[in-house]
Amino acid sequence: MAMNGAGAAAAAAAYNPRTVEEVFRDFKGRRTGLIKALTTDAEEFHQQCDPEKENLSLYGYPSEQWEVNLPAEEVPPELPEPALGINFARDGMAEKDWLALVAVHSDAWLLSVAFYFGSRFGFDKVDRKKLFSMINELPTIFEVVTGTAKKEVKEKPSSNHGSNKSKSNSKARGSESQARHLEVLPAKDEDEGLDEDEEDEHEEETCGACGRGGPSSLDEPWILCDFCETWFHMKCVKVTPAKAKQIKQYKCPSCSNKRARPM
Repeated sequence: MAMNGAGAAAAAAAYNPRTVEEVFRDFKGRRTGLIKALTTDAEEFHQQCDPEKENLSLYGYPSEQWEVNLPAEEVPPELPEPALGINFARDGMAEKDWLALVAVHSDAWLLSVAFYFGSRFGFDKVDRKKLFSMINELPTIFEVVTGTAKKEVKEKPSSNHGSNKSKSNSKARGSESQARHLEVLPAKDEDEGLDEDEEDEHEEETCGACGRGGPSSLDEPWILCDFCETWFHMKCVKVTPAKAKQIKQYKCPSCSNKRARPM
């Protein structure tokens, strides 16, 4: 619900946060009020922003209330002031675009109020960083109003999965190289328990000698060159599985032929 001017002034005067946690609580309360104005109370907010009136601003309060009112008369004001004249653009653009515009300015105002308190009460570098980190964990008002926050939540698991898979593959490949790991892939008829991710990875692998790879060679043993990090069929480089187990550091024929030229 909107808050009348007298009630808002009293609430603002009574609330004076001094710690990081108190400032963050103040931030969340104001943020909740502003989000209400731009979402659940959007119709009421729209009606109050009459373009025929003077410069109007949207205020959010720690009590999770909101208010459309004229800016403070005193200069400088007790707190940073939100954007002026939000009502003038109301009928000049699509309502959703107007609400998004007000949301952007509301985000900027919230940050200015939070760090005003931080400066006023002498927050040091650590406290300011802590405050920003706490604020940054919340979606912005713009993200909430435009629905961007919901999209990010839905997309996050899949993007993380792809990222983790990539990191996992890189880590596995790196450890193979460091440990001079020689890989013998199971035969097709013994491959029922092969993980899908591992199977996809090997299907994309091609032999550095013959160029073949994928499903047609899943039953063939492979070996990794520790210098160029290229995979080869053991038979293509004439290495038996028994010999491979004795090799501490494998160098493929191509790398073996790259001898340092005399100066």
